[in-house]
Amino acid sequence: MKAIVISRLGGPEVLELRDVPTPVPGAGEVLVRVEAVGINFADIITAHGGYPGSPKPPLVAGREFCGVVESSGQRVMGYAQWGAFADYIAIRPELLWAAPAGWSAEQGAAFPVNYFTAYFAYWKAGLLDGNSGPAPRVLIHAVAGGVGTAAVEIGKLLGAEMYGTSSSEEKLARVKELGLQYGINYKQRDYEEAIKDLTHGEGVDVVFEMLGGEHTAKSVRCLRDFGRVIVYGSATGQRSEVDTRSLYAKGASVHGLWLTYLSAKRDLMQAAWKQLSAWAALGKLNPVVGHVLPLEQASEAYRLLLERKNFGKVVMTLA
Repeated sequence: MKAIVISRLGGPEVLELRDVPTPVPGAGEVLVRVEAVGINFADIITAHGGYPGSPKPPLVAGREFCGVVESSGQRVMGYAQWGAFADYIAIRPELLWAAPAGWSAEQGAAFPVNYFTAYFAYWKAGLLDGNSGPAPRVLIHAVAGGVGTAAVEIGKLLGAEMYGTSSSEEKLARVKELGLQYGINYKQRDYEEAIKDLTHGEGVDVVFEMLGGEHTAKSVRCLRDFGRVIVYGSATGQRSEVDTRSLYAKGASVHGLWLTYLSAKRDLMQAAWKQLSAWAALGKLNPVVGHVLPLEQASEAYRLLLERKNFGKVVMTLA
């Protein structure tokens, strides 16, 4: 079968289309014929050698896919740590979910990482159980990306007041069509100052933070009393540094979210899927697919993320 292989550590140039053996399902696994795959920053970090637990090269890349179970013909969406960017993948069924009726393979490939991450961010923020008071304020970094657009859709369902950062007015305008109320172009304005102005100095209740570096501390400064920063990535490649004294004055907190870890918690994943699938069945969730490329153009697809040119999900298809 054909697959995208990380031949050595590095950037998009290390991705190679190769012929590799078709996987043989082990005990408790099923074989899925892959139709489309989604690209995430975690895939880029894996290629650079910075993703915890990844095998050394060469290895088949990819962690998110949509395809058909060979034994049943059912179309499913799936999540793996690697091995998804290939014609076939062998995987345990608890990390497969039935693709909603009417969804394309591209939409299915844009679902698992985006929506489970966004769902668990709201869960960590304590916003899934309803809110009888004012609408909670949520700041979503990289709001035009895959997780960002998913977070906007879910936030709209939860009645959140959403603020989002992005690099262009065009992207922000498109996300506002999904339900974002306040867009902040970080190339034109410091988002910390913008949050102060937009909230009249009060700040937000929650920040979804995946940038790392200085942005974790800046996100803490964007919080109001008892606010929470939910950290789920480090797209800048820089280590987050937070002075814990900055948390004391307003009772703020920083929470970590790692889908790799949570995906092994079957009860949590089942509860999340129960809610997400119910929303999807009602037509309330519609994965945003901004770019579709063939598997052969994996390097170009990776560069779309690296150069911040993507809107929503970057998906690759298999013939």
